[in-house]
Amino acid sequence: MSGAAGGKSGGKGGRGKKAGAKAQSRSARAGLQFPVGRVSRFLRKGRYGARIGGGAPVYLAAVLEYLTAEILELAGNAARDNKRTRITPRHIQLAVRNDEELNKLLGGITIANGGVLPNIHNVLLPKKKAGDEKVAAPKPKPAGGKSGAKKAPAAKKASPSSTPASASASQEY
Repeated sequence: MSGAAGGKSGGKGGRGKKAGAKAQSRSARAGLQFPVGRVSRFLRKGRYGARIGGGAPVYLAAVLEYLTAEILELAGNAARDNKRTRITPRHIQLAVRNDEELNKLLGGITIANGGVLPNIHNVLLPKKKAGDEKVAAPKPKPAGGKSGAKKAPAAKKASPSSTPASASASQEY
C-alpha cells in the first residue's frame, strides 16, 4: 500500500511522465520534421481503417519526409544547373522525370507549369552525308550534340536479332 500511496513506483514500470518534464511532440520523439500528429489525425479522419496503430502515422510521416527530401534535393540540383537559386515547378519536373524511380512513382501525375523534357527524336534530326562524317570525326563535340544522334543507329545495327515489328516501325517514318 505504501508503494502506491507514495507515488514513487507509479505502477507503469518507469514509462510514466517524469515530474516537471517538458511535453515533447511525437515528431520530436521520432526525430522527424513532418508532423506525426497531423498525419495521425488525417489517417483517423480519412477512415482508412477502423483502427490505426500508434506506429502507423510515425512511419508514414517518415516516408513522406524522405520522399520530399529526395525530390527537393534533385530539384535543387536542377535549379543550380540552370544557374537559379529558387526552385520552380520546372525544376521539380526535370528532377522527377530524369530519375527512374521517381518517374515510375509519379508517372501518372501532371506537374503544373512543369513543361516537358527536352527531347528530339532521332528521325527528326537532319541526316548526315558520307563526306560530313569524315570531316566531323576529328573534332570533339559537346555532349548532347549531333554526335549523340550518330551513336543510336550504330547500336541498332550491332544487334543481330531484330523483330519484324521493330523493323516495320522504323520503316513507317
